[in-house]
Amino acid sequence: MAPLVAVGQKDGFETARIQERLLELGFWLMLIDGDYGTTTKQAVMAFQKYMGLEATAKVDQATADALTLSTTRAVGQSNEPGTLVEIDKDKQVLFIMNAGKLLWALNISTGSGQYYLEINQKDLVTWETGRSLTPSGRYKINREKSEGWWDGDLGQIYRPKYFNGGIAIHGSKKIPNYPASHGCVRVSTAAMDMIWASGLIPKKTSVWVYGNDIEAEGEPPVIPTTTTTTTTTLPVDPNLTTTIAPV
Repeated sequence: MAPLVAVGQKDGFETARIQERLLELGFWLMLIDGDYGTTTKQAVMAFQKYMGLEATAKVDQATADALTLSTTRAVGQSNEPGTLVEIDKDKQVLFIMNAGKLLWALNISTGSGQYYLEINQKDLVTWETGRSLTPSGRYKINREKSEGWWDGDLGQIYRPKYFNGGIAIHGSKKIPNYPASHGCVRVSTAAMDMIWASGLIPKKTSVWVYGNDIEAEGEPPVIPTTTTTTTTTLPVDPNLTTTIAPV
């Protein structure tokens, strides 16, 4: 293979070669079309995270060289039979594995590790507080919502597959290069559509979350108390010029 070259985020023939190479190495994207679109950016970022490069979503020369020199598909840690979803919090990459072989690797953003205090998006008089963690452990996909966007307590989520209480793998419009969620595992909406269309992770699929959590900064927030001030308008006796005070 001719060496790949840095393209930044430009469209064109060289980007199509990079797209083809990413797919060969197991990093999912939608099309080989030379268009440096959202799923290409996500695949580049996942590759950079996997390789320990700066996750810029841009193909600089270091990234182009790593793509050229890589000899095997990406791989998680599992050798278990059947399909398993691995969520690597250190790399910030999700691996869909089958019998120790990679099906696809996806860019993700997991829990930020920080404390939060926010208004419940479904009940605007209720506060939600806690720490943004994606707990390590072994789980299974136990419920799911197949269609469109859903209102969660802390914002909208797309086509979620839940595996630990209210924690789900779900589509999002923002998957940065660092842990940023309240605890769910964010992937791109296009990647979530692919997961549903492929049937790769149905209910009862095993999910293995591992890696380190970011230390929380500061102290846990305190839910604010609300003080309500009521103003009373005193009734007026039409036959008098004085105000009648309430009993």
